[in-house]
Amino acid sequence: MSLKGIFPIDKWDFKSDTIFTNFPAGDYEEMVRHAREEKYKKGQTIFREGGVPTGLYYIIEGTVKKYKMDGSGKEQIIYVANKGELIGYHAILSDERYPDSATVLEESRLLFIPREDFLATLERSSLLSTRLLRMLSHEFTVFTNSIAIFAQRSVRERLAISLIVLREKFKKSTPEGAPIVINMSREDVANMTGTTRENVVRLLREFKDDHIIETKGRKIWITDIRKMIAISNYQ
Repeated sequence: MSLKGIFPIDKWDFKSDTIFTNFPAGDYEEMVRHAREEKYKKGQTIFREGGVPTGLYYIIEGTVKKYKMDGSGKEQIIYVANKGELIGYHAILSDERYPDSATVLEESRLLFIPREDFLATLERSSLLSTRLLRMLSHEFTVFTNSIAIFAQRSVRERLAISLIVLREKFKKSTPEGAPIVINMSREDVANMTGTTRENVVRLLREFKDDHIIETKGRKIWITDIRKMIAISNYQ
């Protein structure tokens, strides 16, 4: 079921998957001439907060969590990226170290694009510059929404929003007509929602008792998306 008209999913999703759509073939070929495909197993880290960036990554297949660590060593997941999205480019654009870490949630294939080739393409391509500016502006809106949610919403509402967003993320790799399965650990769901694992387990049990979701191990299916949107209380 599409969320169009019933939930503003665009306010929670970055737009990096459109950056190379109808991009001039010559510019793209120059940018990726030294690129290499890299394979990652579930749980492998792509880069760590504070590391020096040597390039950016295009997700060919798979799902990646971007997160920061607090003083106690607890993760705060700030975004989940999947097929067609770019990660690691913020540090290159700002000429700084990575501001966050990235780890794959499932077996993934990524295209590594060297920093120098990306910056050279950016310098000569006004189209890439325009799209990056538009994309970064939209990302500011996404982060603003996230901050407002953490400040104003209950844990129950935040979990509902997290599950709706994750449903759309995993939908991209789901064959048409097949059930959309959210395949994430309870700890990761908690880190994305900004709560404890125990709270997530308790609330998921309540959602299941109310016939809003089904679960099997770590897998979650939303069976009544309209009820989940109602719980999110998103206006």
